Amino acid sequence: MAKKFPLNPSHPERICWGCDKYCPVDSLACGNGSDRTMHPSEVLGDDWYTVGDWGLEPEQETVAGTATA
Repeated sequence: MAKKFPLNPSHPERICWGCDKYCPVDSLACGNGSDRTMHPSEVLGDDWYTVGDWGLEPEQETVAGTATA
């Protein structure tokens, strides 16, 4: 099972988003080049998942701020 892709991570610039490994920027394991793959929120903004069909469903939040199942 693949990891759940975060919609708005707190520090996307610290991670390579190129595969399911989510490696630290200074330790890329997949070898897909010398540069990291940016998170879509870094390129398209915080509402990136609302445009297009990414196959992701946004988490619904309650008043207390906890996600519902």
